[in-house]
Amino acid sequence: MKSGSTLFLKIAVFLIGTPVLALCIFGLIKLMNNPVNPAYAYLLYPILIGMYVSAIPFYFALYNAFRLLNYIDENKAFSQISVKALKNIKYCAVTISSLYVVLMPFVYLVAEKDDAPGLIIFGMVPIFASLVIAVFAAVLQRLLQEAIDIKSENDLVV
Repeated sequence: MKSGSTLFLKIAVFLIGTPVLALCIFGLIKLMNNPVNPAYAYLLYPILIGMYVSAIPFYFALYNAFRLLNYIDENKAFSQISVKALKNIKYCAVTISSLYVVLMPFVYLVAEKDDAPGLIIFGMVPIFASLVIAVFAAVLQRLLQEAIDIKSENDLVV
């Protein structure tokens, strides 16, 4: 396979990571310069810490997606290393979803203090998005493993 065939997807992976990095850098600076309401600041700091902690598995999953695209370019798509990359992406998505589930009580308390019930829905978006990615990665992992098994059986027959 030509090495440029997955270039669009590699650029997309890079573009997905860039706004999150900018939010991690500039979001903290903005928060430091504009202090929040002291009445519920103690509730926002656990949410902020959870968001920063969730950036670690997010970037690890992006790295594995980039590696997977490189394996496709190198004609190693049907190999155990590709299955391992999909497994890592699945675990990262489950980790991110779990972190945001732990943060939901804080989001609820902030929504109660600020009288913003829609905030809970915004807090649930990362949970469900991560779960969708985890399920998709699990399905792809299983299909790829079955394709590898079929390929190895056919190689033994010939």
